[in-house]
Amino acid sequence: MASIVAASAAVAPAAFAAASAGVSTSDSTSVKAFSGLKSATLFSSKSQALSSVHNGSRVHCMQVWNPMGQTKFETFSYLPALTDDQIAKQVDYMIQQKLIPCLEFDINSEGVSRANNQSPGYYDGRYWTMWKLPMFGCNDAAQVLREIGECRKEYPNCFVRVLGFDNVRQVQICGFLVARPN
Repeated sequence: MASIVAASAAVAPAAFAAASAGVSTSDSTSVKAFSGLKSATLFSSKSQALSSVHNGSRVHCMQVWNPMGQTKFETFSYLPALTDDQIAKQVDYMIQQKLIPCLEFDINSEGVSRANNQSPGYYDGRYWTMWKLPMFGCNDAAQVLREIGECRKEYPNCFVRVLGFDNVRQVQICGFLVARPN
């Protein structure tokens, strides 16, 4: 019985429209028949004649990131190194969003990998070492830039990243790489 109902539901829009035309509105509620998601003008023969993808004249091709010898770590890690002004703008945005800045560093040059164990859920390089405590009460990006400079000086052969923590939900919200090994 259920398969008959399901099969009749597949042809219901056309059958329902024809059947409901003969029923008076006083006997049942008026329901408009399903007419489709797209208008027929969107599928004209002119648009179907194009055989290749066209992105428009304003779109320029960008070379993709080369993964050979360049491990991807966090947001922005595929871009060239950020300047201090760009880092400060990102940190200012984090502070405006009421996130707590925190610095972490790591020696692992292979990023998240499975070098030591192949068991499910195990990955090397997931945990980084925290540089000092999270910067609770930080309200200026210059404070974070000073700490980044100190961390770079202390550990020049490490990766350094800035994280933004939400102290209400107690989770990491954002993170980006600010330094690579020299």
